[in-house]
Amino acid sequence: MIRRALTAAHPLLVLPVSALLLAGCTVGTPTSSSAVPTPSATAGGDAARVYQTLAPLDRDGLVSLFESTAEDLGQAGAALLLRTPEGEVTATFGTTTRGGDTPVSIDDHIRVGSNTKTWTGTVILQLVGEGRIALDDPVSLYRPDVPNGENITIEQLLTMRSGLFNYTETYELNAAMDDEPERVWNPEELVAIGLSLPPYFAPGEGWHYSNTNTVLLGLIAEQLDGKPLPQIFENRLFGPLGLDETSLPALDDAQLPEPRSDGYYWWTNVGTMSNPALPADLFAAAEAGTLQPNDSTVDNPSWAWSAGAGISTATDLADWVEALGGKPGTPVALLDPELQQARLDSIAPTTEASPDTAGAPAAGYGWGLARLGPFFGHTGELPGYNSFMGYDPVNDVTLVVWANVAPAADGRAPASTIALDLVDEVYAD
Repeated sequence: MIRRALTAAHPLLVLPVSALLLAGCTVGTPTSSSAVPTPSATAGGDAARVYQTLAPLDRDGLVSLFESTAEDLGQAGAALLLRTPEGEVTATFGTTTRGGDTPVSIDDHIRVGSNTKTWTGTVILQLVGEGRIALDDPVSLYRPDVPNGENITIEQLLTMRSGLFNYTETYELNAAMDDEPERVWNPEELVAIGLSLPPYFAPGEGWHYSNTNTVLLGLIAEQLDGKPLPQIFENRLFGPLGLDETSLPALDDAQLPEPRSDGYYWWTNVGTMSNPALPADLFAAAEAGTLQPNDSTVDNPSWAWSAGAGISTATDLADWVEALGGKPGTPVALLDPELQQARLDSIAPTTEASPDTAGAPAAGYGWGLARLGPFFGHTGELPGYNSFMGYDPVNDVTLVVWANVAPAADGRAPASTIALDLVDEVYAD
């Protein structure tokens, strides 16, 4: 979930909830601004009642569906990890490079895009639990440079209800990514782009996915903890959970650890700003093999920083999202029980209901956490990589999918599309 150089229609740093959640409710007011709001009925609660029964685990059928969908989406490589009470299913598709001969491994490192936001949000909530920041604090208390910051709360940054402009929706960033993919971006440069443009709405008066929010939160975490964000993540999250293959790279580090899967994207960031799908002529060329995608494997991801520059593997993502969703038996609790429950209850609808999708689960977003059908988790996309991670605490199901040609030539988010197909088979109702 990181928009490629994201525009509202581009799936990269934007949460592609529409791909997995077919309907929602009218966007309401944000959740309580207190540090720990009273639990209440939310979109997440409604969604949990939709998926009540697991289908018998059909390993061969799930793997076949995963492989056929990945092929249909034109993926060079993809990986699946599913955990249910009946057991675990892992599968891989294709090769680590287009036209190569090294098979994808479940241990391959990839860029996880906006799944990184769940790391940033969790650190902020840990600081809330320690009494070092409050959800109803105005952002101006920590960043006096934010316009109208005295009326924007920390919670509104977490829930994407601040109204601040998404810097990844600008021509400036997209063009720079095309012209200088190796450029090292300082987080302050990113914030400056977002703050220089008019807000989408007054604080708390709407919902708009904006990476500016999460970069600000990353800078505030560094300010409060007195350490670089990669070290904060390692000390507070990765180390305690044993996520040895997960990291936030230094700003000037564009490498992926081995083993790795290379990533590819079509055309240009500027060309796909308004529509991630290739124009008809380029789509035909891609289908015919006369147009080749770009290799983004070692493009510098610093433009995404705390909003989407993270690196991980399928196994580490599964372990992480289980901890995120509060699965019993995880090595450590990320938050105290009250704050953890409040985080789950913070999720509120982000989309309006559609008359032809009555009964479908709502698309919801909360404190750096999404509700995707039966799952708590997130999605991630940046040029070349798309990933989905989710944990269903009601049925104890974990699902992770990643793919390495993103978006697909027809504009679909490949991992989210595969995940949606698999969910239809995992649940009986």
